[in-house]
Amino acid sequence: MGKIYTYLRAPGRLIRIIKFCLVGGMNYLVDVSVFNLLMVSWLSSHPLTSKILAAAVATIFSWVVNRQWTFRNLLGMVPAVICLGISHYLLGLTSLLADNISANIIGLILGTILRFFLYEHLIFTGKQQRE
Repeated sequence: MGKIYTYLRAPGRLIRIIKFCLVGGMNYLVDVSVFNLLMVSWLSSHPLTSKILAAAVATIFSWVVNRQWTFRNLLGMVPAVICLGISHYLLGLTSLLADNISANIIGLILGTILRFFLYEHLIFTGKQQRE
């Protein structure tokens, strides 16, 4: 517990976590909206394609907002697509509700955790690049 407290006490970290979560909430709305729009229209029989396109749009949105606001990638879609693929094709849960739960809830949680640590430790580290 002490390590978590020390981690959160680093200058600006708690604010970055709050901003990251707010961007994540906005990103969630973009992702779910695009996914459902595609599933009820042009790509109704292609849930993986719908999710990949929705995640790509949401990833671009998230990257831009996190870059400009939170911290001044396509990897983000991987957990959601994997969860959707397992649920839809391996487990046979093919309803729109099941697709939404697997991709937009379970995949979201796993992807958020992964992205935060990748952003903080690999992408927006605060270290200047040498030219």
